Amino acid sequence: MGPWRALGWVGIAAVVLYCLSFVGTVVLSIIIGIFITALLHPPARWVARRGYNRAAATIIVFAGGLLLGVGLFALLVPPTIASVTELQASLGRVLEEVHRLAAYFGLDDRRLLAQARQWLSQRDQQITTGAVAGVRIAGEIVVGAVLAVILAVYFVHGGDRLWHWLTGLFPSPARERLRDTGALAFSVVGRYIRGVAIVGAVDAFFIGVALWILGVPIALPLAVLTWVGAFLPVVGAFLAGLLAAVVAFVAKGWLIALIVVGVTVLVQQLEGHVLAPQIYGKALDLPGAVILVAITVGSVVFGIPGAFLAAPVTSVIVALLSQEPSAGAPAPARA
Repeated sequence: MGPWRALGWVGIAAVVLYCLSFVGTVVLSIIIGIFITALLHPPARWVARRGYNRAAATIIVFAGGLLLGVGLFALLVPPTIASVTELQASLGRVLEEVHRLAAYFGLDDRRLLAQARQWLSQRDQQITTGAVAGVRIAGEIVVGAVLAVILAVYFVHGGDRLWHWLTGLFPSPARERLRDTGALAFSVVGRYIRGVAIVGAVDAFFIGVALWILGVPIALPLAVLTWVGAFLPVVGAFLAGLLAAVVAFVAKGWLIALIVVGVTVLVQQLEGHVLAPQIYGKALDLPGAVILVAITVGSVVFGIPGAFLAAPVTSVIVALLSQEPSAGAPAPARA
């Protein structure tokens, strides 16, 4: 493939992203719905092979996912509330240590705190406006999440039929090419989402066990946050590790915090050099610089959801640029 063709694909993608930014909530809901479909499509096929029809397989898979989510919520909330109380008891000691450290370097932290309070009081209007905007964004997130789940149910149940109908609207010479391209894109998304889920689960297990052994509060919620952070490559792992270190510092002091940092770095190195290449394969092996640029562009266009979706979308684009869809590509989303 020549450089001009690649440049043309990049230009088309930029124009499409710009146009789609005006209907961002709907577009993100569709993309997230496809990602959920890629994650639940294999178990739906497994259930269907046991003799259930499409509707029954879809209901079983989504009911199982709902029960898993409810169970996870019930497992996380009680220890989190108890651990937050423990952290509040340790906060005074930590603030005193920070005060002594600031005094050692000749800084007046109380004066800095007073200046920060004055700065906040002078910007009450901006904070209020931001809070209103936050409520509106929260509403959009809820609506988008509900729409994504509904679309995922439809995609798991009859995504192949929908794609066949959509491609049938195009001229005959382009139909097979579009169907092959869709099959390739869905395959890449499925491998990426399942790979991230597996890698994130391994990271969360080892880091969570380390936090539990060290006696760090909210070890289980921090482990779950580590799993969620895996869906934001490079940046997510750093933020999850930083939060775990801060909690360890507040609860246990400097030494435990440094141990947590060391364990996090060790697990991330094992993931990046051993686990991830085996699970993702070379087809989804993107350079770190490309991932960071993609996350930046995604966050500018679509905000936080765009940052989470940037890496898989980039993987699809790279796959489409690097290989031609074959006529024998597998059919998309058949449950």
